[in-house]
Amino acid sequence: MEKPCNACGQSFTPAYVFQVAVQEGEKLFFCSLDCRKAAIGEESFRARRARRIAILNQKGGTGKTTTAVNLAAGVAERGHKTLLIDTDAQGNVGVSLGVAGEQTLYHVLVDGKEPAEVAVPVRQHLDVITSDQTLAAAEIWLARQDPAHRSRVMTKRLNLMQVSRRYDYVIVDCGPSLNLLNQNALSYADEVVIPVTCDYLALVGVKQVLRTIKDVERHLHHAVRVAAVLPTFYDGRTRLAREVLETLQGHFKQKCLEPIRANTRLAEAPSHRKSIFEYAPQSHGASDYNRVVDWLVSSNAQQAVGTDATAAA
Repeated sequence: MEKPCNACGQSFTPAYVFQVAVQEGEKLFFCSLDCRKAAIGEESFRARRARRIAILNQKGGTGKTTTAVNLAAGVAERGHKTLLIDTDAQGNVGVSLGVAGEQTLYHVLVDGKEPAEVAVPVRQHLDVITSDQTLAAAEIWLARQDPAHRSRVMTKRLNLMQVSRRYDYVIVDCGPSLNLLNQNALSYADEVVIPVTCDYLALVGVKQVLRTIKDVERHLHHAVRVAAVLPTFYDGRTRLAREVLETLQGHFKQKCLEPIRANTRLAEAPSHRKSIFEYAPQSHGASDYNRVVDWLVSSNAQQAVGTDATAAA
């Protein structure tokens, strides 16, 4: 059914999500994105809300923070507005990037502070919500909340227009445990990237993560998909590492990304308060994480194409 464009007056048949808007209860129609922007503002439409990605493995020492920091830094360097959130009381994200926010994730969760007030700009296109030891108190506070809602506090606090429209990516670095903070992170995220060290016990850790995701879907009624499994600390000279990689590739198929090779530069970068791309851009670590950033950005583009196709249908 044809509608007149509220900007230029031309008649057209709406086929895409961006061609319809509601303001003050009135439905508006726009024949093009330019008409929509001209009528109701440059930031009036995003094809999708921010992509929400949790970096999770309940086993410690798998490279979660290294992965979260370098993925966030990598997509930000490519011009995508990114919010990196630390949910671990150790505060390693802030340490890795040389930032200590005056307010932390505690203030967002417990005090209800707006994320935009708490987030600290650390690089161009990259903001960080840091954490510290006060997050332990936030865990206690969450435990005292209504059991029906305490796993969704992060979603409530972050599910705001200022976050969804301000950022292209929200990357959440999860701690090495299954606590209420991680349950909140999984209830907020749409997808999970699982860093896995190339040893036998790491395979056990992956199984635990998969069970946790199923529990979130069953009990919290929130679907979270495994976007990728990322082998880390890979040393192709050892038979065990090769066997673990083959096992992961056999089980997860295309969702198992090419491994991050063991590289001392990755361990050194946080002491210099830099991402691997800033500290050692020619290193194996930078090359490997660049490849992961390529995957993340390209998969985002594929999702956008799918969204447009669905809207047109």
